[in-house]
Amino acid sequence: MRSDNVTKGVERAPNRSLFYALGLTDEEMRRPLIGVVCSYNEIVPGHMNLDKIAGAVKAGVRAAGGTPIEFPAIAVCDGIAMGHIGMKYSLVTRDLIADSTEAMAIAHQFDGLVMIPNCDKNVPGLLMAAARVNVPTIFVSGGPMLAGHLKDGRRTCLSHMFEAVGAYHAGTLDEAGVRDYEQSACPSCGSCSGMYTANSMNCLTEAIGMGLRGNGTIPAPYSARIRLAKEAGMQVMELVRRDIRPRDIMTEEAFQNAEIVDMALGCSTNTMLHLPAIAHECGIEIDLHQTNRFSARTPNLCHLAPAGDTFMEDLDRAGGVWAVMKELADAGLLHTGLMTVTGKTVGENIACAVNRDPSVIRPIENPFLATGGIAVLFGNLAPDGCVVKQSAVAPEMMQHTGPARVFDSEEEAISVIYAGGIRPGDVVVIRYEGPKGGPGMREMLNPTSAICGMGLGESVALITDGRFSGATRGASIGHVSPEAASGGMIGLVEEGDTISIDIPNHSITLEVPEDVLAARRAAWVCPEPRIKTGYLARYASLVSSADKGAVLEVR
Repeated sequence: MRSDNVTKGVERAPNRSLFYALGLTDEEMRRPLIGVVCSYNEIVPGHMNLDKIAGAVKAGVRAAGGTPIEFPAIAVCDGIAMGHIGMKYSLVTRDLIADSTEAMAIAHQFDGLVMIPNCDKNVPGLLMAAARVNVPTIFVSGGPMLAGHLKDGRRTCLSHMFEAVGAYHAGTLDEAGVRDYEQSACPSCGSCSGMYTANSMNCLTEAIGMGLRGNGTIPAPYSARIRLAKEAGMQVMELVRRDIRPRDIMTEEAFQNAEIVDMALGCSTNTMLHLPAIAHECGIEIDLHQTNRFSARTPNLCHLAPAGDTFMEDLDRAGGVWAVMKELADAGLLHTGLMTVTGKTVGENIACAVNRDPSVIRPIENPFLATGGIAVLFGNLAPDGCVVKQSAVAPEMMQHTGPARVFDSEEEAISVIYAGGIRPGDVVVIRYEGPKGGPGMREMLNPTSAICGMGLGESVALITDGRFSGATRGASIGHVSPEAASGGMIGLVEEGDTISIDIPNHSITLEVPEDVLAARRAAWVCPEPRIKTGYLARYASLVSSADKGAVLEVR
């Protein structure tokens, strides 16, 4: 066993003395040592229950003959970090999580790992670490939050809460109405209840083969989540016994499956950052052009919030991710012979899956959209691509041409939006918010929610080299690459320039003559970095562009 490096032989007597100090017995040291990576904390609602998940995992590991040893991973609540400098620290934690977990797992020579993430950057960060360490590993998340209920009985969620602030500034909702949303939107522990980034990534963990059935959908408060955690603890011992490792599971074909399921579910645009970053750790490169090819042949089967009015608990009741995968597999859209953490193939896993509610999971012959939930646009404004959640775009905004309203930060934009300075037809451009320019590539949920909440979601587009929350809806186009701080075309846009967006044809164009753009480029000077010290400055010096997953490059 890998743990023999720290538990066996006279030379390892000093190591064993430290295990004795932990209270471990000789019998426990003879068993496989399983690292339980738990991201429990008291600041993220999606993580406040993870101590109970960890306890159940450890019970499962012990029941199956292993010795569980817990260590922590950090996590940021994107909702609490939203709208201020804290959001610069969200995406960057993905690499801190991966790096620190890699260090702990290798330093202590665990035989297997159980990863317990939940919210946004925790899931991809731990998947990146799993690929690097490459010992038998299984994932079990904390589960999604239940949907809330307003006083009038309507169901609600966090994206509605952010849009309520926009409605207040538009004068269509009073303070009592905001208070109703405030006290109702997030009624339980768990990752927020729509198909936002956390739930997207937890669902894709099932699709890629690294999580058991229900990992992405069983609600956090349900006892079934505790049972799932026990099953994951037991199953990691089977993976250790059979030496099934993450890179045996996370193959190029598995990433293709994940992208296809992504399209069917209508996942967050953040998956277009995280899947390439995880694949990169597996030695696989994802080309954004292939995303459009997958989208072209994959129907969008689910319209969960913010795209529609159903929630994660509805998806779970309807049959979950495996039921979606069964629809896709029956249409010949998935690789079904791939190994998963169940010890069985994709096809074996989903053979008995049933779609129990065709209104939540549309049958393949009656989709919400004929194409997938995400589109990648290319053009002179984004030669390396930009991303939009097309399943959450109003039909009248799928093609749009309008004047640019240019802002060099989120704060500048939101102040003008709240003041009523944006008009129907405008194209809001927020730049210098990319991975390097931010630094940290902040989410723009406040501006997009303000636009929708003020009744402009069907007439105003927003383009940024930053990114969006999975809770964002509307013609919100992010990840513009190259970003402004790297000399990208978005840095040359001027107030009033015409921008044309054509989502069905995957194009985005700055309608300015080439000679004018050449003159602007000659005069362009990169602004001074906003942050020059600490982790963010180091991050900015190493991070790649968004189209490559905003990974840290070795230089």
